[in-house]
Amino acid sequence: MRWSIRLAVGAVLSMAIVTVWVTNDLLTDRFTASTRSRAELRLALYGGNLLSELRRNAIVPQLLARDPTLIGALDSSDFSRSTQRLISFVEEIGAESLMLLDLDGRTVAATDRNRLGAQHRSEPYFVDALRSNATIFSVIPREAGGYRFTYSRRIENGSNVLGVIVVEVDLQKFERAWAGVSDAVLVTDSQGTIILATESRWRGLAEAEAIRREPPQGAIDRAIRATADWATLPAEAYLRGEAVMRLESRIPFHGWRMTSFTTYSSVREKVNAVLAMEIMGFAILAALAFYALGRKTALRMALFQRESAELRELNARLKREISERERVQETLAVTEQSLAQSSKLAALGEMSAAVSHELNQPLAAMKTYLAGARLLLRRNRPDEALSSFGRIDDLIERMGAITRQLKSYARKGSESLSAVDMGEALASSLTMMEPQLRHRQVQITRILPDDPVLVMGDRLRIEQVMVNLLRNALDATKTVDDPEVQIILAAGETATLTVRDNGDGVEDFESLFEPFYTTKQPGDGVGLGLAISSGIVSDLGGRLTARNGANGGAVFEMQLPILETGSEAAE
Repeated sequence: MRWSIRLAVGAVLSMAIVTVWVTNDLLTDRFTASTRSRAELRLALYGGNLLSELRRNAIVPQLLARDPTLIGALDSSDFSRSTQRLISFVEEIGAESLMLLDLDGRTVAATDRNRLGAQHRSEPYFVDALRSNATIFSVIPREAGGYRFTYSRRIENGSNVLGVIVVEVDLQKFERAWAGVSDAVLVTDSQGTIILATESRWRGLAEAEAIRREPPQGAIDRAIRATADWATLPAEAYLRGEAVMRLESRIPFHGWRMTSFTTYSSVREKVNAVLAMEIMGFAILAALAFYALGRKTALRMALFQRESAELRELNARLKREISERERVQETLAVTEQSLAQSSKLAALGEMSAAVSHELNQPLAAMKTYLAGARLLLRRNRPDEALSSFGRIDDLIERMGAITRQLKSYARKGSESLSAVDMGEALASSLTMMEPQLRHRQVQITRILPDDPVLVMGDRLRIEQVMVNLLRNALDATKTVDDPEVQIILAAGETATLTVRDNGDGVEDFESLFEPFYTTKQPGDGVGLGLAISSGIVSDLGGRLTARNGANGGAVFEMQLPILETGSEAAE
């Protein structure tokens, strides 16, 4: 017996040593790879955010250079309202500051009033902008350290050059954001000069010189101390002879590169924590084995006592369940009486949500036309403003028709159907979506047959379905860099309208056409558009289906019975 116990103890010890040895090697490699993957992901995210900010601001000078108010101010030398004009733009654009320079390089308007009257005649962003017909990007050293980043473009009136618009971009905010993690990050230009860095003393130096002046371990140490969640980690950690991990990526903008230095400090701690748990587990296992050999009788008695306690607990639980069921039976009658009233209230709530959903699109269009009419009246263009009021009148009529349609949808009564040209209904729906399309740069592709496609139905309700499908397609492409919506109208055995987008696609097809199901943020939709659309198409004898495209995105198809003309029917 003693020999067998010694053999068992030796086997457990050998297994523990082998397990700890293998675990140490595997986890060291895995956690090192995980640390590298997270660092690469952060570097890609930082680079993407920086590039997005640069590209977003690159279009601003081109738009401001066409502003008639700024052109008129430079042409007439009346800058009394120019500064206020720039201030009204800066919050919407998100730039750090805007400046308007005349041909002499003098600041005639600026969001920072302290810069008014300053001379910029010798600055690169002024000289290069006058010489080029394109937007100029400049990196200007600051006297107090760091750099300024500007976009500039000349302003023209016909063939006459009037001045230069300068947009200053705030890239320092990225340095502040990078300083909150345990990485040292720097960005170099095409010459290898550091222009952005978490360590201020690195700016203006080459990477090799900057590291000699301030090693990356020290920069990571400050980043760790700046973040409370990492405050307990040691700054100096070495693994396999390396203090930090260096990663580099290219930013597709003027030859810029981004480099990050990541500490290995957490790898050894994670591995040691797992090894400690394994050793503790083997120790507990050995202790339990010795304890089991000497206390078999005690375990049996404890087992009997536990079974008795479980039986008593089961008996008490059964008594509680019986009491609960008796209480439920007593309240069942009261619940049945209130059920009918609750159903009525639920129906009223669903109808209210439907009215809110269907009136939201005309109301949004009315708001856009009112804003346009107000601007036209301010510019003394009453005839064009009257056209906007006429569209608003049409939208009010459409809202009245929608409410009548919702009433008929609730009553499920008789409907007056007529021949509807699907092409004309699609054109009217796209007109309804004009305000959203004006604010979004979405590529709309339409493929229509040469001959009219006729169906028997209610044109207003068919347009209602088309507007819901188009709006869902636009919402699905909000997170896509190059949004695209394809509309195909085909005539065969049925009239088929296909709306295809390049968004993220549909995840839950089972709940897609159920009322109040939505993937939008609260306040953006109530989840009734597809439910109402499916009911309308079903009432007209057709069907509404959805699927994911082979190349991504969602595909919605509305199929309605085609209406043949007299000659076609005879054939």
